[in-house]
Amino acid sequence: MIWKLFFAFLQVGLFSVGGGYAAIPLIQDQIVHTYHLMTMEEFSDLVTIAEMTPGPISINSSTFVGMQLDGIPGVLICTLGCIIPSFIICLTLAHFYYKYRSFGGLQTVLAALRPAVVSLIGSAGLSILLLGIFQDGIIAVENVQYVEAGLFAVCLFLLRKYHANPIAIILGSGVVGTILYLVL
Repeated sequence: MIWKLFFAFLQVGLFSVGGGYAAIPLIQDQIVHTYHLMTMEEFSDLVTIAEMTPGPISINSSTFVGMQLDGIPGVLICTLGCIIPSFIICLTLAHFYYKYRSFGGLQTVLAALRPAVVSLIGSAGLSILLLGIFQDGIIAVENVQYVEAGLFAVCLFLLRKYHANPIAIILGSGVVGTILYLVL
């Protein structure tokens, strides 16, 4: 299983163009759908924890998955699998970028990648939103989780209207959610 983890995160590291949030659908596909190493609910918890901890979300996710599934060896294997492709690609691209940065074709390629990156981030956000508001991510009236939906609406309003501090929003929603779950 440890090699499955390594190759799963090697693929994530290799194909997650656009940063950590773009990697979430790739991690989900590898861990939940391809190798069936976690359920969708466990994956949702993983993303929540990985996002709350300092550092890149893809590396935090790989570390968390590795720990959940195989302890310290899993942490090392998953994290290495995730960062090796990025390290090699970044070194190679940096070399070519500095050599050919004035070439117009390079700017065209970079501009063409932007929509794909935005769609990957949007897909990840939508998956997390559905899991957060609907039980098991199944859209149906009877599956609505009202506490989560209410917290989402209030947090979104505060972030968009008042440009509230995201850290305060995370901490505040954690406190309010805990209180609501203890009371209800």
